Amino acid sequence: MPYEMKVDGMEEISEQLSRLEDRAPAVAAKALYEGAGIMMAEIKKGAESIRTAPFKYAANGQTRLPSPEEKDAVLSVGAGVAKFDKSGTEVNTSVGYSNTGYADVNGTRKPVPLIANAINSGTSFMPKQPFVRKAAKSGGTKAMQAMKDAIEAEFTAMTK
Repeated sequence: MPYEMKVDGMEEISEQLSRLEDRAPAVAAKALYEGAGIMMAEIKKGAESIRTAPFKYAANGQTRLPSPEEKDAVLSVGAGVAKFDKSGTEVNTSVGYSNTGYADVNGTRKPVPLIANAINSGTSFMPKQPFVRKAAKSGGTKAMQAMKDAIEAEFTAMTK
């Protein structure tokens, strides 16, 4: 005995799914923008916690802390957000100090990414202060939650 099923409203659901698919990259980009903003704030907060000491040359195996001028150089430019890389359904970016420019430190013009990396990773004469890693750890969950909330809010608004 054959059964027959009749369903109404499938066209509406199909159209709604098509709209969601068309808007997905824009929604992802907006959510990523929210998350990147949170990560920038966390990196700035981490950079503000860098310990400093007046500049001195470290010789004969001695170490030194970053100078206040080096810290100011990192704080003055701040972390930046890279241009969004959209490929298909993915949207990617990075937050950091690459391509942030130059600063005058102790009478020498130095690239800010070099200064930030030296402070973050350490050198033979400077102990590391991993402020970027700490910012990623503390801000990662906040950024992910903000991105999730932004996506859910956009899709809820589209389905109403």
